[in-house]
Amino acid sequence: MKGFIDGHREAYGVEPICRVLRIAPSTYYTHAAREADLGLRPARAQRDEALMAHIGAPLA
Repeated sequence: MKGFIDGHREAYGVEPICRVLRIAPSTYYTHAAREADLGLRPARAQRDEALMAHIGAPLA
């Protein structure tokens, strides 16, 4: 959904697109901020990413 909004925001603006899609503009802005700064992701998402590195690692 963010990709769609990013692709059309210049022509229509974020808020009007969100209104039609029936999502809060804050949802879009929060997701965009989390993509720009990985430190803003929820703690669980950060833990999951750290664990994924261990899941694929060979056993010692």
